[in-house]
Amino acid sequence: MDSTELIPQLFRTEYRKVVAVLCKHFGFDQIAIAEDIASDAFLTAAETWGQKGLPPNPTAWLYTVAANRAKNYLKRRRVFDAKLAPQLRRSASDGATEDIEVEFSPQNINDSQLRMMFAISHPAIPPEAQVGLSLRILCGFGIDEIAEAFLTNKEVINKRLFRAKEKIREAGISLDLPGPAEIEARLGAVLTTIYLLFNEGYYSAGDNRSLRKELCFEAIRLCQMLIENVPEESKVFGEVLTNTPEANALLALMCFHASRLDARLDANGEIVLYEEQDVGLWNSDLVSKGGYFLNRSASGDRLSKYHLEAGIAYWNTQKEDTEEKWTRILQLYDILLQREYSPMAALNRTYAYSKVHGKEGAIREALALGLENNRYFYVLLGDLYTSVDDERALSNLSAALALARTPAESTSLQKRIDGLVKQE
Repeated sequence: MDSTELIPQLFRTEYRKVVAVLCKHFGFDQIAIAEDIASDAFLTAAETWGQKGLPPNPTAWLYTVAANRAKNYLKRRRVFDAKLAPQLRRSASDGATEDIEVEFSPQNINDSQLRMMFAISHPAIPPEAQVGLSLRILCGFGIDEIAEAFLTNKEVINKRLFRAKEKIREAGISLDLPGPAEIEARLGAVLTTIYLLFNEGYYSAGDNRSLRKELCFEAIRLCQMLIENVPEESKVFGEVLTNTPEANALLALMCFHASRLDARLDANGEIVLYEEQDVGLWNSDLVSKGGYFLNRSASGDRLSKYHLEAGIAYWNTQKEDTEEKWTRILQLYDILLQREYSPMAALNRTYAYSKVHGKEGAIREALALGLENNRYFYVLLGDLYTSVDDERALSNLSAALALARTPAESTSLQKRIDGLVKQE
């Protein structure tokens, strides 16, 4: 492998680590400086490795260059702002900038990333910006990739990230771990950010299938890191992390969903309906992993939406189309909607209702939702009306086609319409 192939891979895995460590060292409000130094390290690698070839340990080489760039930056800055100077005095024993060391040990990297997760999930930062920052800082995604993930352009993403960084400075958000009294509320925000990140990959209508899968598995990585890596300096914090049922339930939910990723789309990128999926493509390892974390999530006495959604996702990984399966799924949806209503959950609940009570009753349930601007609403009605009233099925599928967001989605709907027309 040459440098042109290796550097993009290292950028995805190491950029986030470099930025997290530097932000822990400089302060979260200096995130732009941390990003500049990290980017400069990769630019130097591209120039040097292209001329001299790869070093024996490319990752260590990048860390060394980033650490040296950080020290050089600090040496040039003889006058520091009020927020940076106290941090530097804590980091250096004698206050001399030349003696400041930036450490890239595995423990410090994990600790820095955990701190970053909690900082990005600060309530002062809008949820959409939290996901964007997570993609950039915690997942190492480029601006182009983030723009594609959000189905927008680079300018919009750059503005969004700039405003988020302004919020960080204005609110004085630090990388200090929250105190015990704040842990539960802040952990909830962290889990929400991870959940939104996964949903961006799982439900988004983007055409780039490989990117969509990466979003899902990055969310899984972050949640697992949250559960497994415990900061030494806060035993109370560590106990909450390792015993938090919600985090385990969320990880189980994502593993169950991710187990069916390869079966959700065909070779042309078209969505494959659940009942038509090739169960041979389901990932049994991820199903088992989901089961493990679902069992761990039962340790507490609190039932969260992640528990309910994980339970639904578990039953969806059961290949046998039994009455028990759909009855359990319907029961879980009923509880979920009582606790936290969402249009997507309501639509999915109606599909489960059709499996238990039949299509005609489910049609009445669907029409009562009043989701006329939702393309999935028309897709569901198209499915429910099929073989009950094919003319109305065609009408609803045509309405869904008019709202389709991608060529692959349009093609999939058009095939279903053509299939119904042929049957008439």
